[in-house]
Amino acid sequence: MQQAVAILDSGVGGLTVVKEVLCQLPQEKIIYFGDTARAPYGPRPAREVLLFTQQIVDYLTQFQPKMLVIACNTATAIALEHIRSRVSIPVAGVIHPGARAAIKSTRARKVGVIGTKGTIQTGAYEQVLKQISPGIQVVGLACPDLVPLVESGRFDGLEAIETVERSLAPIRELPMDCLILGCTHYPYLSKLIGQVMGPEVELISSADETAREISTILGHRGMLAGADETPQHQFFCSGQPQLFKQIAEMWLEQPIEVTPFDWQITNLIV
Repeated sequence: MQQAVAILDSGVGGLTVVKEVLCQLPQEKIIYFGDTARAPYGPRPAREVLLFTQQIVDYLTQFQPKMLVIACNTATAIALEHIRSRVSIPVAGVIHPGARAAIKSTRARKVGVIGTKGTIQTGAYEQVLKQISPGIQVVGLACPDLVPLVESGRFDGLEAIETVERSLAPIRELPMDCLILGCTHYPYLSKLIGQVMGPEVELISSADETAREISTILGHRGMLAGADETPQHQFFCSGQPQLFKQIAEMWLEQPIEVTPFDWQITNLIV
């Protein structure tokens, strides 16, 4: 049985990472878990985010994956080191890859970060950015209204435009040459975000860099799937499987099967 790369997120945001993995590592099997019933994680207390992430990891380990990817910025900021201490397989998050990509991009050394309330409050991006490149200027902004747009499939239209403009108003005039999309949901809105911020601001998505990190880790450990592998991907979601399937197929540009998951049945819900 082919071992999978297990990817988890609070909802459909982590599918942006899945898309890059499918492109860069097409031979790898993916098991994806979107906790759509409890999304968004951003406004939740850290204790809940930690518990929810641990619950999903506990569920995914039954499939014996060879690697875990926490494709949620809030969960990465709060739970990454805890999860690494609990499992024996490699675990990757999305914050370090996104920070590295921004540092490669910025010339003015002025970087913006937008994310959920939980991600911005931790200061995780600013900490990592300044660890790698001391002296870099970082401004963060919580944009809590963007994730619900994506989770409901409303990526365009007047409401989406108005919400993006309102959310970004506090930083759109600030000096910066790149903006980190510090939530894996935000690439769904990258066209609108780009229109608001203007062409002089490069948008940084951690998805591409995270896929490269997965490839590097698996390659270094001799765990890459063989070129002749034909992966059978699995997708789980904890709420509204039809909406999840619709969004996933639109984003991934291929048909998928979705297995509904009910936290009540597992007796793990808090």
